[in-house]
Amino acid sequence: MTRFLITYHGMPFPQRELIRDSRAALREWADKSLGVALVDFGAPLLLGGQLAKGEPVDPVDIDGYSIVEARSLEDVRSLLADHPYIARGGTVQINECLEL
Repeated sequence: MTRFLITYHGMPFPQRELIRDSRAALREWADKSLGVALVDFGAPLLLGGQLAKGEPVDPVDIDGYSIVEARSLEDVRSLLADHPYIARGGTVQINECLEL
């Protein structure tokens, strides 16, 4: 099985009360739709700065992350097709975690 880093982009950061409620709904969806494929439920993220030798690259807004396991990219896309974050207008990015 391959691990995939799922990052969430493009939604304004809501108030803490809304985060709590939406996280509960997301957890319910994840338990039902992802099951054992969910390796790490993840968390919301806030940019804390950058470090670089020289000029850093442009920062990327990442609203949160999760890690899932699947046999293929196609399987992950299928698992995430009805993700509530997408339904609310956000973007879900999938990155394969390579084993070196």
